[in-house]
Amino acid sequence: MEINYIIGDATSPIGDGKKILPHVCNDLGGWGSGYVLALSAKWKQPEEAYRSEKSYVLGSTTIVEVEPNISVANMIAQRGIGAKKLRIAEGKIVIVQPIRYNALRECLTAVNYVAVQTGATLHCPRFGAGLSGGDWNIIEQIIKDVVTVDVFVYDLN
Repeated sequence: MEINYIIGDATSPIGDGKKILPHVCNDLGGWGSGYVLALSAKWKQPEEAYRSEKSYVLGSTTIVEVEPNISVANMIAQRGIGAKKLRIAEGKIVIVQPIRYNALRECLTAVNYVAVQTGATLHCPRFGAGLSGGDWNIIEQIIKDVVTVDVFVYDLN
């Protein structure tokens, strides 16, 4: 497994073969900010699949084919929507980001299983590090821990 960082659009993955485009979704059914806007502008199936869910369980993943050899993985790994929250723990103010790393680990394990079974590579933005508020260094370590196929991480110009 190798993580490749490239400049480009994650909705236009490079190379040949099967590709899965994983991204983080919230557990409230909210779809309307960030990377999902680019997904919806290109394909209707990921949003339709997400909105058709009966419940949004952290750690669950739905993979939907959008083109021959290209699928999108809707990973439920964000608690709620909106910015980070503040709470008090042991007399201190603690910042709680919407990302749930354990849920992300579960989601990526499922995505990796499908990728291995189908011979796919993963192509993605820095999921979980934008609106979800995650730390990319932690997310990258989770990828290294659970993913066994090549990963292409896209950064826009």
